[in-house]
Amino acid sequence: MSRHRNVRSMNYEDEYYGYDDSYGHSVEDDYCVSPATAAQFMYNRDQTHSLFSYMDTGEDIPEEESDSDHEPLTDSRNYKRPQLNDVDEARLNSCLEEIRNIIGDSTPEHVLIDVIMQHNFSYERALNAILSQQEKPKPQREPRAKRRTRQEEPKVNTDLKLGPPPATNNAGARPKVKDSDLDLNHVSEGLARKTFSSSKPTTKRFDSPVEELKTHTVEKDAIRRIKTDTDLLRLERNSVGSSGSTESLPQKVEEAMNGISATPIPKGTSRSKQDRVDLEKEYEKRKAGKELLNLVVIGHVDAGKSTLMGHLLYQLGHVNKRTMHKYEQESKKLGKASFAYAWVLDETEEERSRGVTMDVAQTRFETAHRVVTLLDAPGHKDFIPNMITGAAQADVAILVVNATRGEFETGFEAGGQTREHALLVRSLGVFQLAVAVNKMDTVDWSPDRFNDITKRLGQFLKQAGFKENDVAYVPCSGLSGENLTVMKEAALSAWYNGTTLLERIDLFKAPERATDKPFRMCVTDVFKGMGSGFSIAGSVEAGNVQSGDRVLVMPVGHSATVKGVLIEEGPVPCAFAGDHVALIVTGIDMATVHIGSILCDPSQPIKAVSRIKARVVIFNIDVPVTKGFPVVFHYKSLNEPAHIKRLISQLHKSTGEVIKKKPRCLMKNSNAVIELEINRSVCIELYKDYKDLGRFMLRYGGSTIAAGLVTELVEGKSARGD
Repeated sequence: MSRHRNVRSMNYEDEYYGYDDSYGHSVEDDYCVSPATAAQFMYNRDQTHSLFSYMDTGEDIPEEESDSDHEPLTDSRNYKRPQLNDVDEARLNSCLEEIRNIIGDSTPEHVLIDVIMQHNFSYERALNAILSQQEKPKPQREPRAKRRTRQEEPKVNTDLKLGPPPATNNAGARPKVKDSDLDLNHVSEGLARKTFSSSKPTTKRFDSPVEELKTHTVEKDAIRRIKTDTDLLRLERNSVGSSGSTESLPQKVEEAMNGISATPIPKGTSRSKQDRVDLEKEYEKRKAGKELLNLVVIGHVDAGKSTLMGHLLYQLGHVNKRTMHKYEQESKKLGKASFAYAWVLDETEEERSRGVTMDVAQTRFETAHRVVTLLDAPGHKDFIPNMITGAAQADVAILVVNATRGEFETGFEAGGQTREHALLVRSLGVFQLAVAVNKMDTVDWSPDRFNDITKRLGQFLKQAGFKENDVAYVPCSGLSGENLTVMKEAALSAWYNGTTLLERIDLFKAPERATDKPFRMCVTDVFKGMGSGFSIAGSVEAGNVQSGDRVLVMPVGHSATVKGVLIEEGPVPCAFAGDHVALIVTGIDMATVHIGSILCDPSQPIKAVSRIKARVVIFNIDVPVTKGFPVVFHYKSLNEPAHIKRLISQLHKSTGEVIKKKPRCLMKNSNAVIELEINRSVCIELYKDYKDLGRFMLRYGGSTIAAGLVTELVEGKSARGD
């Protein structure tokens, strides 16, 4: 407390010694100012002052005249919406949303409602009416000086006196009006030269035999439009010259002056009605060109899938040298120089830093006879659900195996992904397979190593259901680029005379597409793009779609309108089964569309159920499958928890006959008919109707335990848990 003693004992009077006694004075009054000057300019506290003494007592400031020309602003706050039934209310809300997407919120709501109801909920006619009202020029505010002297101005002269008609030879005959006799430019000038003047009315005489023309007041904008719109007046001139009658000219000119803003606008036609595509011609045109092929690349982790396909794309010219050089420099900085070609497909920062593909990469390239959509699937066992999503969209597959000694055995033996990936693609409907024996340069292009790998793989693939004629083996090297597009290595060409990898891809056969069936599209991504609406990406499983189509989003049951169709970020007129597209849609909330949803034809929607009957094939499992067994249901891009509701029967592997009804459990490598209950409703089709939409996979404990085909939809429980 010692530091506070000086403060407690301080004498405040000593501190303020020397200050002026009078409050408000900071300096001594030692300046030389006369009393008269001080009284005039200095403030004296002893006197009482009035603020009025400091105010100017001159003339009052004139107030501005209120502008009474403009109409009061309309307000929708006190507007009560009309009472409508549920159907009309939904139609009204739909029209309001569509119109606001185009014109925004500048127009009050009650104006929009009135216009929509006047046009009987027609979105196109109501929009044309609103836009035509907005195009009318707004009355301009006159200058202040003119408004003040408005009452003093003389009346506007609107009379145009025309010369007397010349005498006619016959009483009943009138002379024809020639083009030279009727100068329309003079007419427009005469209409435009009505001035505000106190002099005598201006007269204008014409050589044509026209009676005296009287007009009404014309706004400046109408006069300007009459002067510029010569086509309308020339049309009147031609009609006068051709008919030989001039009696209707004053009436037509007056209509052109006073009713120019009321000229009927041609009825707008929606883009969907104008640009409807002839689907048959478009499909025939596509069939005449290169066939579409969806290719998925699968294999064990670190087999070199991304490097192999990235180098192939580089050799095809899809990646320029500058970008490739950039990838090489950046990968060297991270200590992953051998991953440079993999970065062509692995675009995310996490994939590049970890050196592992995590999601399905998609790109497009062409061969001599095919347009190939490439799907690079992940090989790590933690991302098998993403691999199933890519394999479910594929027509053919490339199985990449590592020829390095020890690496092939790791991926092929139990616990590796080579076997599981081959079983998955075969169960999902892929029948054609190319085996790329990668990294052959690490074994010096040894033919013995190549033959050993093909022999062991051939036996397994035959057991998995692949035919020998549908499987081909190609030795290659993804890092060096050997035998991808060209064979240059002498050590390889000494014993291998087969095709390159690109030639093998070109030899794949494109499957038949279900273009004649109702539209079905599986959603793989939902994102917000530029402009109105949002984008839904996915693969078209059946049917076709084009701009203007109405689609139904299941299982939520909401409808939407397709505003655009994009393939590889480029607009196309339409899309068919097998295409990977992005649809720009409006009329639906983005939050209601999820990955795994199905877009379908509103007239023939897909069914949403939570219980199905299916024929399944049990793979190598450690624990027998019993009633109530929990599984993960994988279907296209969807995965949902489920459980075995019933074991109906066990079937013979070859004939499919029932060998046992209501079995207590199912062992490995057995066929059976089961009833599966899914926790939430999913959109699914019967295998006999849509093969691609009738397949699914079952997984348990991180491994695939069964593959199934849907045989029956049990609709009794379809309303559960959405």
